[in-house]
Amino acid sequence: MADVSGSVDEEEFTVQRIGYARALRDPRVLGVIQSGPLGKIAISCVEWSGPGLHIPIAQWTVIKSKEDIQRVAKILETHPRELYGGGTAIGNAIQHGMMSIQDNDFEGRRAVIDISGDGPDRNGMPAHMGRDMAVKAGMIVNGLPIVQGYLNLMEFFRENVIGGPGAFAIPARNFQDIETASRIKLIREIAGTVGRSHASR
Repeated sequence: MADVSGSVDEEEFTVQRIGYARALRDPRVLGVIQSGPLGKIAISCVEWSGPGLHIPIAQWTVIKSKEDIQRVAKILETHPRELYGGGTAIGNAIQHGMMSIQDNDFEGRRAVIDISGDGPDRNGMPAHMGRDMAVKAGMIVNGLPIVQGYLNLMEFFRENVIGGPGAFAIPARNFQDIETASRIKLIREIAGTVGRSHASR
């Protein structure tokens, strides 16, 4: 789940989308997917800002081949931006991810909500409340804080956003660093949970 609140300008938005697409296309990502017992995962891609503002960019999709990855990456590169403001409601975004996993058609062995953000929550449900709801439902919340401008953002994610067994956060120094941070995070997640459903970003 990717932050597209008002603090994300058009250049940052484009860099973010391209970074996620390139990270997904990295051959190492497909490698860890295919090396698992099922050789596949399921992902969706959602952009969010304030309470109730969540736009699915890529619907739940099974990823087991290069062609599957290319389809999702192409959507990330070409789908127009639909959210431009509305606040920063991390807790509501996590809650939306939880409900999306509960309502999808997959019987996953493990569920992970990935959430990025370039700042702490500003309105809506507090981040820790959304996190606690997801963890109580048996899910894991991992984070990708974009720390430019917020020196303590990594600490905020550790204390308020991530949760569940083995939960972690990988920081991006800025929007240009999203590709690298996202690739590291995807590989780390999938390598330990191959064959299980994921809610990605």
